[in-house]
Amino acid sequence: MKAPEIIKTSRLILRRPLAGDADLIFSRYSSDPNVTKYLGWPRHHTVDDTRSFLAFSDAEWERWPAGPYLVESAAAHQLLGSTGLAFQSQVIAATGYAFARDAWGCGYATEVLNAMVGLAWDLEIERLYALCHPANVASVHVLEKCGFRNEGFTPDLHRFPNLAPDDPGECLCFARRYEPAAEA
Repeated sequence: MKAPEIIKTSRLILRRPLAGDADLIFSRYSSDPNVTKYLGWPRHHTVDDTRSFLAFSDAEWERWPAGPYLVESAAAHQLLGSTGLAFQSQVIAATGYAFARDAWGCGYATEVLNAMVGLAWDLEIERLYALCHPANVASVHVLEKCGFRNEGFTPDLHRFPNLAPDDPGECLCFARRYEPAAEA
C-alpha cells in the first residue's frame, strides 16, 4: 500500500515535497541553525543541499510506501516545516519533524506526530520510533504527549551534526508499537 501524497489535519496540510520547493525549504527552516540544532541531518548551507534532500525524498517515495512530507498551514498555505516516515523495513519506521521558528509553540508538532502515527498504522507499521537529543526538552514532551514511550538511550552513540559533527553523543529513543483495537 502506498501512502497518500497529501494528508490533511484540522489545521495543516502535509504533502510530498516537489523540486520547486527548494528555495522555500532553504529559507524557511533547513538553513536555520536554531531549527537544525538537534536534528540528525546537517543544516543546509546552500540551496543545492536542499535540492539533494529533495532528490533523497523522491528516492524514498519510490522505494518505500511513504517518505518525507512538507507541512503547510491549511489557512494560509504557508510552509511551516517537515515530517515524514523513514523506513528501516516494511514494519519498522522512524519519524520526526522540523519547524520554522515562527511555527514553534503552536501545537503543530503534536498535530503532525499524531498524523504520522495514524499513517504508520494505516501502512501496517508495527514499530514507529523517534530519536531525540536528551537536551531537546520540547521534543521529549511532544513525544510523550503523543504516546511514545521512552526506551532510554540508544545502544550506539548518535551523531548530531549541527552540535558536534565529529563527536557522537547519547540519544534517547522513543517508540510506539501498533496495538490493534480490541474487538467488541
